[in-house]
Amino acid sequence: MPGEPLPGERIESLVDELEGIIEDAKPPFGKNAQFKVIETEVFFNILDEIRMSYPEEWQKSRRILRERDELISSATAQADSIVADAQQQALTIAGEQEIVRLAQQQAEDIRARADQYERDTRYAAEDYAEQVFTHLEENLKSLTGTVARCRQQLTEQANNPGLTSGY
Repeated sequence: MPGEPLPGERIESLVDELEGIIEDAKPPFGKNAQFKVIETEVFFNILDEIRMSYPEEWQKSRRILRERDELISSATAQADSIVADAQQQALTIAGEQEIVRLAQQQAEDIRARADQYERDTRYAAEDYAEQVFTHLEENLKSLTGTVARCRQQLTEQANNPGLTSGY
């Protein structure tokens, strides 16, 4: 849908915000200090937003899959309707054997085109869903790495109470 963010973009934005907080943080002991001071409340609030965004991203993915299934179902119904119409027309018009044969051939051609349209639509929908899941998976991996680093630094801080934030 135009204008709608892709799954994972909200999480990616929040991770970027965390990185900005760390990059902008001031070292407590001078310019070349290994550690930086951050506001943990702000940092944890952003982590909470990330956690709350997971369900939203999964809902978007499920909605995309539902839309794909509806598109495939619609294409199949349309193909069946086209075939049924073609067959009905063939029966109505057919009186002589040659006309019947031509009508059946036309119905088969229509069915073949409808089947191809349904396959093409399904492949396109599956390809799009694959792209969305790949993007989401990459964002989740990035987020998991960031959260693991944050957790490790918080653990190190807890084990070394004399130190401030580790960014």
